[in-house]
Amino acid sequence: MKDAILVLNAGSSSIKFSLFHGFCAPEPQIALKGQIEGIGVRPRFIAKGPEGKALADRSWEGDGGADRESLLAFLLQWIGEQVEDDGLLAVGHRVVHGGAQHEEPVLITDELMVDLRAQIPFFPLHLPANLAPIETIARLNPGLPQAACFDSSFHRTIPMVAQRYGLPRTLHDEGLRGYGFHGLSYEYIAQVMKGIDPAAAGGKTIVAHLGSGTSLCAIMGGKSAACTLGFSGLDGLLMGTRAGRLDPAILLYLIQEKGMDAQALEDLLYRKSGLLGVSGVSSDMRDLLLSSHPHAREAVDLFVYRLVRELGSMTAAAGGMDALVFTAGIGEHAPPIRAAVCGALAWLGLRLDEEANQQNALLVSTPDSAIPVYVVPTNEELMIARHTRRLAFSREQGTQSERSAVFIR
Repeated sequence: MKDAILVLNAGSSSIKFSLFHGFCAPEPQIALKGQIEGIGVRPRFIAKGPEGKALADRSWEGDGGADRESLLAFLLQWIGEQVEDDGLLAVGHRVVHGGAQHEEPVLITDELMVDLRAQIPFFPLHLPANLAPIETIARLNPGLPQAACFDSSFHRTIPMVAQRYGLPRTLHDEGLRGYGFHGLSYEYIAQVMKGIDPAAAGGKTIVAHLGSGTSLCAIMGGKSAACTLGFSGLDGLLMGTRAGRLDPAILLYLIQEKGMDAQALEDLLYRKSGLLGVSGVSSDMRDLLLSSHPHAREAVDLFVYRLVRELGSMTAAAGGMDALVFTAGIGEHAPPIRAAVCGALAWLGLRLDEEANQQNALLVSTPDSAIPVYVVPTNEELMIARHTRRLAFSREQGTQSERSAVFIR
């Protein structure tokens, strides 16, 4: 392989990666994917081919000699063995937060890194993990082009009135506003829908990104108009381990009456709430749907209720709904959730085709449904590969400014 693009999605305890080839082809093609999981505890490296065939599997006992930087160095060396000399042409990174000023993916520069580090207080759990691989790769291979693809940039088209909170203007001006996330997923769905249902893609599509992290987005004419995620990944819907939207007075109560500090609140809201907290059984929707425990049923019911309620909000923000799209892990693979949601929205004229729904078909609504309902697999990695290829190609052709060709040393 001589024309590869590496896509990295780095989290606090894992680094997911995908390798694409076809830099000059009409569309990048997936060559392999995998992850390094358990960073900081017991790291494990797994890689698979496009059809799921195992390519590599290695574990490290404890974390001795396997810190984040050495693990990334191992990954880059392994990737280098899969491509020809100088075959890796660029690296694209999912960066969760780009602030209000970044409306599109960009090549990474020294100046950009300074700007992104200044954004860390807004997303302290995720942004440092996103930036660490960028800095490591710049040290190990300073000439390799890197691109930052922001998960928030797709939502920069949301009207300012929908971004604002009822806080003093000084706090808004400091950056306390709604940014929206899962943007790479929504951008991919918006593009795919042009070929699936051009009328809906040009009109008002409501997309439900349902995974361990969940959100809704109202897309009008291919652009984001509203999102249930706002300032952080804690807002909106019930999630795997996150509570979603809360009355702020609950936090005041926990501080004043339970003596919880910032660290305790962070742990509660990010890791101990959501489906896990309500059910006491699991954060995985698959486990809950199979469980006979009443608390598991309650967690599923709450997940559906919050989803249906916010679908009403997104429909109001868009001024209607020309199509409903389910995507991500739960959205793509949980027929009972789709059935419950569409059943609750029958008043809108939604009609679900039970057989198509059980088969996770592309179109799961009946011909007489007032609103078509689709199941569209998302592909954030391909979206990053597309952006990275475009930016790297532009740089290679000299269309990027001299400033954009400067990399971290």
